[in-house]
Amino acid sequence: MTIPFSERRWFEPFLAWYFVIVWGSGYIATKAALQYAPPFTFLSLRYAFGVLCVLPIVLIARPAWPGTRAALGHVIVAGLLMHAVNMSGSHYTQYLGVSAGIAAVLLSVQPLLTALIASRWMGERLSRRQWVGVILGLAGVVLVVWHKIDVREMTLAALVAVTVSLLAVTAGTLYQRVFCPLVDLRVSALIQFIASLVLLAPLAYVIEGFKVQWTWVLVLAVIFLVTFASIGAVSALHVLMRRGHATRVTSLLYLTPIIAVMLELLLFKVVPTPLSLLGIAITCAGVALLAWKREPSEARE
Repeated sequence: MTIPFSERRWFEPFLAWYFVIVWGSGYIATKAALQYAPPFTFLSLRYAFGVLCVLPIVLIARPAWPGTRAALGHVIVAGLLMHAVNMSGSHYTQYLGVSAGIAAVLLSVQPLLTALIASRWMGERLSRRQWVGVILGLAGVVLVVWHKIDVREMTLAALVAVTVSLLAVTAGTLYQRVFCPLVDLRVSALIQFIASLVLLAPLAYVIEGFKVQWTWVLVLAVIFLVTFASIGAVSALHVLMRRGHATRVTSLLYLTPIIAVMLELLLFKVVPTPLSLLGIAITCAGVALLAWKREPSEARE
């Protein structure tokens, strides 16, 4: 009897590492793309291309759509939080000149925020070991990007943008898990791309004038971020959320700045500082503590 891919032991680790690598790479791709199109405009291009990619798949495969208006509404709300609001906030944070280091640290608060919400309202109790992992992971991220942190770059507008992004991605991830646990991810992606495009395209026109400087860098960034991130990585995250512990899954975000550091080394020959290497070790230790599934005896802690 052939075991389905989704039931093989390597499937979840593969999804986890795929998400980490692509999400970490996304910071660099976004930074490059924002030189040629402002955030709302760039995201409008991104989701328009996303619709073009997913629509043929949905038309050919004909998966089930949400059966009620309420179910459809839940998919739209989750999508607007995850794609439109979250990405707008994180992109504007970079667009306003805030370093990737500050943005990475602030957005890495998500696993801690998720842990607080999940333990309080979703019945996902964390052991003492896992709480230590949450704190260690965040502390490690701070050390990884410490050399890039300059608080003088942080304006009020940038602080508002990154806070909105943090709250939106946390709420959107948990909202989709609670209210859209069975929706087909292909249909979900199509609905959410359309909803995000409808919201962002008018903002791009009114606020930014929909100014685009067409370059191969921009085109390649759109293609990469849509196919590998918005479709692939987001779907991987939702699959992992459906199969596992919310805090354990979101702790993967601690690892994305490490990927960004490694890519800077490979692409731009930027050598990590000793403090960054220490932070990488601490972050990995924190994620390991979180990912280590609880034994029955630990549930009584």
